[in-house]
Amino acid sequence: MANPALKKEIANGQFITAPGVFDLISALIADRMGFKALYVTGYGTVASALGLPDAGLATYSQMLDRVGRIAEMTRTPVIADADTGYGGLLNIRHTVRGYEKAGVTAIQIEDQQFPKKCGHTPNRRVIPLDEMVRKIQVANDSRSSADFLIIARTDARTGSGLEEAIKRGIAYGKAGADIVFVESPESEEELAEVGRRIEKPLLANMVNGGRTPMLPADRLAKLGFSIAIYPALGFLASGHALTQAYTDLQRNGTTTPAVPLYSFAEFNDLIGFPDVWEFERRYAELD
Repeated sequence: MANPALKKEIANGQFITAPGVFDLISALIADRMGFKALYVTGYGTVASALGLPDAGLATYSQMLDRVGRIAEMTRTPVIADADTGYGGLLNIRHTVRGYEKAGVTAIQIEDQQFPKKCGHTPNRRVIPLDEMVRKIQVANDSRSSADFLIIARTDARTGSGLEEAIKRGIAYGKAGADIVFVESPESEEELAEVGRRIEKPLLANMVNGGRTPMLPADRLAKLGFSIAIYPALGFLASGHALTQAYTDLQRNGTTTPAVPLYSFAEFNDLIGFPDVWEFERRYAELD
């Protein structure tokens, strides 16, 4: 079930910094670090699980399997990307119930046309405002706990302008969304305008190399935001580190100290081997 801590933190005015996780290794590392939430990125999850772009190619079942496993294996509240809800209104109900049952704390649903695309890429189109309002209403009615939070995302800024995006954000909040997510504002001034005009907890998407300027948490909080997600941080860092490590091996025929590595002992601890060894010691006499 949803972790009530996230809703309490937001209600108490605490700013939430949520690193992007995309597989169990990234999730286990981030879970140990004391963040108030983890963000399961659709882009990174699809890339790591399927090797495909974030373009509506992953199914609900594929995402739920991945998201649910991350929620099960971590203690930190999980915010999870659910794309467009994977279909119409009945699909929205099914998705909300599935994510909540899987242990997710907040579900993100967006107003793009299907198939959706990554929010910081071009050629995104949105569905009519009224259609998305109905989706949010259904999502609101489908959850079993008020601790399970609904994040309504609009992708209208890029194709239809900031005014349309803000209009939609206000409407989605009135429809029952707990948190409003205006995707890809293109300046600090636009972020400030969103913060001034939408009277709901707000989420900022900090994508390294994306359309929105990267601002520190204290500045985002002053602009009126409650949450900042960093969806690309984990997989961009991993991709860079792997490229360095594999290049080192290719060039030198072995690994060298030039590339820092997680120690094997640390990784054994991260992945849970101490529990296995303790089990074996405890029950060795039964063999």
